[in-house]
Amino acid sequence: MLTRKQHDLLLYIHERLKETGIPPSFDEMKDALGLASKSGIHRLITALEERGFIKRLPNRARALEVIRLPDSISPGLTATKKFKPSVIQGSLDKKERKPDNYAPAHIDSANQNIDVPVMGRIAAGVPISAIQNPTHSLSVPMDMLGHGEHYALEVKGDSMIEAGILDGDTVLIKRGDHAIPGDIVVALVDEEEATLKRFRRNGATVALEAANPAYETRIFGPDRVRVQGKLVGLIRRY
Repeated sequence: MLTRKQHDLLLYIHERLKETGIPPSFDEMKDALGLASKSGIHRLITALEERGFIKRLPNRARALEVIRLPDSISPGLTATKKFKPSVIQGSLDKKERKPDNYAPAHIDSANQNIDVPVMGRIAAGVPISAIQNPTHSLSVPMDMLGHGEHYALEVKGDSMIEAGILDGDTVLIKRGDHAIPGDIVVALVDEEEATLKRFRRNGATVALEAANPAYETRIFGPDRVRVQGKLVGLIRRY
């Protein structure tokens, strides 16, 4: 039997994985449960793991897998499938601009997959050139994507590891030029460098926030940063 806090934390982790495909950070879990420190979250995570409800994946930052839920919530659920991000839904802004080199996704009606263009590499670290001409396409199940136009980028670097995004992952991006604080976005800096970061507002300026304490948050004037799209999914090869 779970305590109330253990029960609430398990459901919170489960819902976040369903919504974004990315486990919440310890700070987010602490705030969600109204705890004063992260040490309480560590104890709850350990208790849930010992009882067989969750599994911590080794050698991966912030990697949690929900193995099962309490029978009172989801009878018969014994295990989750391998990591499969869900969709962050949103409506398409008709005024959004398409990049000149953007290739629309092709829908394969036979197997309900979408061929999403892979536009090169994106930095999760020091910004590098990105949003290149498509190099190849990636077949993605339609239920991983919502409405709108999408493209994929290969991740290079480790600055987003605490958001569950690792070097070598492929991120799925919904094209758009609008973001709200907290979104993970592809940001084009000074029209020549692109990076994958969490979008924040800092007064009249824009902050691009890493999910790795080894990297500093970078602050820019609003005219120096242009959002190219928002993270909606992630693909990882094991």
